[in-house]
Amino acid sequence: MIIWIASYPKSGNTWVRAFLSAYYFTEDGIYNPKQLEQIPDYPNAKIIGKNIEENTIHLYWKESQERFIKDNKIRFLKTHNALLNIGKYSFTTPKVTKGVIYIVRDPRNVITSLKNHMDFQSYDEALNFMQDKNIILTNKNKIFSRNQFISSWQINYSSWTKTSNFKKFLLRYEDMVSKPNMTFKQLILFINTLTNHEKKINEEKFKNALASTNFESMKKTEKAGEFNENVNSPLNNSKREFFYLGPENNWKKLLDDKIISKMNQYFMNDLKLLRYET
Repeated sequence: MIIWIASYPKSGNTWVRAFLSAYYFTEDGIYNPKQLEQIPDYPNAKIIGKNIEENTIHLYWKESQERFIKDNKIRFLKTHNALLNIGKYSFTTPKVTKGVIYIVRDPRNVITSLKNHMDFQSYDEALNFMQDKNIILTNKNKIFSRNQFISSWQINYSSWTKTSNFKKFLLRYEDMVSKPNMTFKQLILFINTLTNHEKKINEEKFKNALASTNFESMKKTEKAGEFNENVNSPLNNSKREFFYLGPENNWKKLLDDKIISKMNQYFMNDLKLLRYET
């Protein structure tokens, strides 16, 4: 069955995915970029299994997920898709889903990374994107089997965290930064309990996985050309820096009062619910 690693874009999904690939798919816990393939992005062309027409991806969710787990093994899948229905088609169901890890990040810090990643010309443009419930992440090569209905930041996080259909573990990016040892151990214990895996944490592997996937280590991997999931800027076709600011991304220092006021007002209830400073 599937354990989803879900999030809105630029919220720490790749960090979690790298850590889990190091802990569960290596002998020593030391991160190897090739092991990221053990936790693929969904949907993708390989899992969907065919070329499809635009705006039809929802027709293949059920079939592709059932085929992906036909060997009855536990599989991780990463997604930015919101947990939604399109007509009678559900993104996923309890039949194929074992549990959910959802990573959330303060939207005031998401916006700075998103602005860089998407080449938005202003924070207002980035905020409009985050508020738009109709957003679909598309592939520039028109590979429609990779389309993801991410919706708005608000709908994305609430769709996954408020469902009662699956066992869930909510990860705050800020806790991953401020107390990584405790936060990632809680994550491992959740997965081990969910999968009836040995409950005891392998301390040596855990230590290595944590050290080899921290922000600076991942940034070095990218600079060395060993990370291949960054994309080209549509403005000048140069590679965008994927690991951009990380822990140094502080909305108090980077955003002006006007955009802070707009975001505080719009996201007020969410910020309170998620225990972010308002």
